[in-house]
Amino acid sequence: MPGIPTPRRLFASVHQRRTRTVEDSRMPLTEHLRELRNRIAIALLGFAVAAVVCFIFEPHIFNWLKAPYCDLPASKRFSPDGAASTNCTLYFFGILDAFTIRLKISMIAAAVVSSPVWLYQLWSFITPGLHRHERRWSLTFVGISLILFATGAVFAYLTLSTGLSLLLGFGGNGLVSVLDGNKYLSYVQAMLLIFGLSFEIPLLVAMLNLAGVVTTARLRSWRRAEIFLVFVFAAVVTPSQDPFTMLALGLPMVLLYEVALIVGWLNDRRKARRGDDSPYADLGDDETSPLDYDDVPSQAAGAGRPAESTPASPVGAGTGSAAPGGDPSHLDIT
Repeated sequence: MPGIPTPRRLFASVHQRRTRTVEDSRMPLTEHLRELRNRIAIALLGFAVAAVVCFIFEPHIFNWLKAPYCDLPASKRFSPDGAASTNCTLYFFGILDAFTIRLKISMIAAAVVSSPVWLYQLWSFITPGLHRHERRWSLTFVGISLILFATGAVFAYLTLSTGLSLLLGFGGNGLVSVLDGNKYLSYVQAMLLIFGLSFEIPLLVAMLNLAGVVTTARLRSWRRAEIFLVFVFAAVVTPSQDPFTMLALGLPMVLLYEVALIVGWLNDRRKARRGDDSPYADLGDDETSPLDYDDVPSQAAGAGRPAESTPASPVGAGTGSAAPGGDPSHLDIT
């Protein structure tokens, strides 16, 4: 029956749908602004719906974020019932702190939950201006970056309990922690964000190599300095700045950096097998290519161009012929 979306018709419509090209992105500025406004509105709507849902389930999310602190021994956590109590409680010291804590948790969770919506809107706005190979590469890098960010955040969450135990253990028997819930959540948020973004640095190195900005041989010559700078970076950016957290961030970054070097090495081998027919292939990275065109032979410059035909004389065209002597003034016009 006409109009009924059967599986066969759906498959045919998807198969015949034309991929948007660069030509589709050519529109007036007002159309671009209108499309941007609509996509931002859809992204904000998705974020608002996710925020309402996350606000309802906020107690469960809060318990999940509080779990690394609750895994500490009871002697390192203050409890009104005494040191032997198994209760795990965070405190707030302001009138609006309880609401702001719940709101902060809901907003962070909503940004993560609604990420498929606003990432899709962002991708749909950008992709018409890209060529097909650019879409393929950019989509690959975006997917890998999301995986690396999630891996870093999970790794940070798994190391939170050990880092907190080390830091709070410096109090000994005379000091017991009374943690402010707002400050604790800020610490957890900073750890998750810093670990996630730090895991993206090896991907940036691989992108620079694939773009031809730097070679693997050059990166390997800087390896000692780069490893030293990685641990300096880990010591500076971590909120706690303790040795355990520094090692927990620095060692995976060094491992991912070695993976990036392997990817760059494979890319350099692929380029070497393909070869470079350019006359400047043997020049170094710091050498300037010559621009002297006098060295090019004239016959080589004219090679490949079609021979210029002698223009026909308007006198006796088609009936006359040149004299045997080659003098164009003696023409047979009979």
